[in-house]
Amino acid sequence: MDFKGSQFERDIILWGVRWYVAYPISYRHLEEMMHERGVEVDHSSLNRWVLKFSPPWARPFGNASEPWAQAGAWMKPSFASQAKGSIGIGPSTKPVMR
Repeated sequence: MDFKGSQFERDIILWGVRWYVAYPISYRHLEEMMHERGVEVDHSSLNRWVLKFSPPWARPFGNASEPWAQAGAWMKPSFASQAKGSIGIGPSTKPVMR
């Protein structure tokens, strides 16, 4: 990755990009978090960094190759309790077989 001409150091840029890619966070919240750590950066700069530097990072954090991580894999199986006659709803812990 080429960081020539960047106003910020390489580590700060990668710090912001990693947080954005790894966690469900908005650019404005990320801007606030970085401000709390002494880094004054605008949310629009964070957006440009993510667009420019995130492709190599996106795969390890957003891996959809696992069957349970694919869209539509969330299931709500029901189970009946014979003792009380009630039905419970819960998440599936099994991978979806396709």
